[in-house]
Amino acid sequence: MSDRPGGWTDDNRDDRYGRGSDSAQPEGARVMRHVQRHPAPPQQRPAPPRQYPAPPQQRRPEPPRYSDGYDDNAGYDNGYSSGQVYGGGNGGGRGYGGGDGGYVQGRPAPDWRRRIKIGALTVVVVVLAVSIGTYFWADSKLKREVDLSNVIERPGEGDGTNYLIVGSDSRAGMSAEDKKRLHTGSAEGKRTDSMMILHDGSNGPTLISLPRDSNVEIPSYKGSDSGKLYPARGRFTKLNAAYAEDGPELLVRTVEFNTGLHIDHYVEIGFGGFAKIVDAIGGVELDIPKAFKDKNSGADFQAGKQTLNGEQSLAFVRTRYAFAGSDLDRTKNQQKFLAALASQTATPSTILNPFKLYPTMGAGLDTLIVDKDMSLWDLGNMFFAMKGVTGGDGKSMNMPISGSTGGNLVWDKAKVKQLVQQLNDDEKVTVSSN
Repeated sequence: MSDRPGGWTDDNRDDRYGRGSDSAQPEGARVMRHVQRHPAPPQQRPAPPRQYPAPPQQRRPEPPRYSDGYDDNAGYDNGYSSGQVYGGGNGGGRGYGGGDGGYVQGRPAPDWRRRIKIGALTVVVVVLAVSIGTYFWADSKLKREVDLSNVIERPGEGDGTNYLIVGSDSRAGMSAEDKKRLHTGSAEGKRTDSMMILHDGSNGPTLISLPRDSNVEIPSYKGSDSGKLYPARGRFTKLNAAYAEDGPELLVRTVEFNTGLHIDHYVEIGFGGFAKIVDAIGGVELDIPKAFKDKNSGADFQAGKQTLNGEQSLAFVRTRYAFAGSDLDRTKNQQKFLAALASQTATPSTILNPFKLYPTMGAGLDTLIVDKDMSLWDLGNMFFAMKGVTGGDGKSMNMPISGSTGGNLVWDKAKVKQLVQQLNDDEKVTVSSN
């Protein structure tokens, strides 16, 4: 009896699975008892390890940057922030270090051409604004009080522009101390101390002095205030009497009637304004050929070059009793001084210096009296024409005189007619005073 399961014995060992055989042929497949197998339980995957957030990446401190002068964020980078070695490769450094040796990612170089254009435009706008403001300020200060439309029976206009320039002895606005200092006296009203015709034309300016003692005929005229017509009476008197009788309008009417020359503009300045202009520009330099003294005007001058202040200048242009030629010599000094004043005022040191320009303009404009049609442009043209008289482009002279009546100076009618014809035709003046 075998103790093996299924009754297997050693006698049938040949039939057991896996036992060798003496036969040369392999053993055939034996039928094996079916053994039921249960499926293996599903394989369990190991749980994934617990995920922890990555620690924040520590950034290296950026090296100090150096401003290029335009933006605090645009500077030079030494390359450490990106691992870039200065000067090598095509790294992403923000400063220098690119292969091309220039800015890689920084702010582009400034556009200097654009900045210069903007700067120039700003300067032009400022200059225009100041110029326009100055123009309207100065224009508002002009006293346009003379109405030349009241002048009747006027001669025809010629070529060029004729200004009648009058220096009056008006003391308006002057204190008692000013009158004493300037030796003006205290007479009421005003008279003319000087009268000149300035012709500005294509052949240069011509300045003609009209002596206050000139013997002239007072023509018919219309009263400046009343509008009443006054007929001519054949009355001859000194030229400055016309101004004293009915002011600027009658003076213009008398000059036009006795010369035949059309007056386009009238300009008048008083004592006080004259002295203030000179002081505002720091004085006027003159070369006085011969010493003279006059107690009436306060003049006391030595010969030679010297700078005259306002008080001295007024004394210089008013003096006549110290000269043999009296009023004729005085008119020559007046021409000389006014031309020097214009020449020394129209300089860059005055025009471009607001601390001199505005006081000078203010002093002159405050006391100027002009005709109603006078503009600042006309006044500027007159001023530069006056300067041209001493610049070699013009001529200065007295009205030609033929004699006197004992107290009044008589004009040379033939020469006056020729002079006026040359002025009207805007020709070069060849007539002389003598």
